Amino acid sequence: MADATTKPTPLLTPTQDDDGAPFWTYAARGELRIQACAACDELRFPPRPCCPHCRSFDSTWRKMSGRGRIWSYVFPHPPLLPAYAEQAPYNAVIVELADAPRIRLVGNLVAAPDADLNSVAPERLRIGAKVQVVFADVGGTVVPRWLLERP
Repeated sequence: MADATTKPTPLLTPTQDDDGAPFWTYAARGELRIQACAACDELRFPPRPCCPHCRSFDSTWRKMSGRGRIWSYVFPHPPLLPAYAEQAPYNAVIVELADAPRIRLVGNLVAAPDADLNSVAPERLRIGAKVQVVFADVGGTVVPRWLLERP
């Protein structure tokens, strides 16, 4: 359980397998990269060993602009984990990437990279709102978060 001086760890510990580990390595560097097929150039997320389009096992990681738009959002009630109760209500957003509209990432809309999950008032969230990725170290894991482009 988190106290006033300790922020909770991420909801999920990232999978450090051969397919997903590069995503987290790039995130730790402050880069948003998405796996792409080296054969047909299709982007895919979540990362996986085989391209669902051409079935190639060759992949690369393409740097994204980090821009997107809120595709959907929710305010979980009650919080998903007890450690997050003090920050409720907080948002969980699905962001559609501007460079790759078929790629959607889950995260939180925050006022600053290291801000609490409830740092943006619920009435400020809108489907279609433009956002920009930022990265924050949360409990030893660097995770992508999102800021409104026009606060």
